[in-house]
Amino acid sequence: MNNLEWQCLSFEELDNTQLYEIMKLRSVVFVVEQDCVYLDLDDKDQQAVHVMGYSDNQLAAYTRLLAPGIKYPGASIGRVVTHPDQRGNGSGRQLMQYSLTACAERWPDADITISAQKYLEAFYQSLGFQTVSEPYMEDDIPHIEMLRPATTD
Repeated sequence: MNNLEWQCLSFEELDNTQLYEIMKLRSVVFVVEQDCVYLDLDDKDQQAVHVMGYSDNQLAAYTRLLAPGIKYPGASIGRVVTHPDQRGNGSGRQLMQYSLTACAERWPDADITISAQKYLEAFYQSLGFQTVSEPYMEDDIPHIEMLRPATTD
């Protein structure tokens, strides 16, 4: 398992290099690799907590945490992404475990909702998420809404 070095920062705490690395990684995976033309800059980054995992000083994994009421009634974890070079070594699980802990520290009484790619349903279930919607298409990729109750450890 790859041990990543973690940073968890508000938008105001990000420096220009960190913000650029985040946008580049999200573009590499969501726009280029997944062939999705969509507007990534949705005016929620400024309200988010940014979770960044580094390997050898390179951004390897990232999520965006949103407080309750911004996107869903509870908190949410979104823009979940691992660098293509980091897949298959446990980085995605580490990323989600770190993100879940960060959410619980900030919003301990809040459920956590995600919009998950359907093929990752079992992965997210293993982290305590429950499927709460029928599959739907988002950017031409099948997704499902999943919820992790606040009481889940």
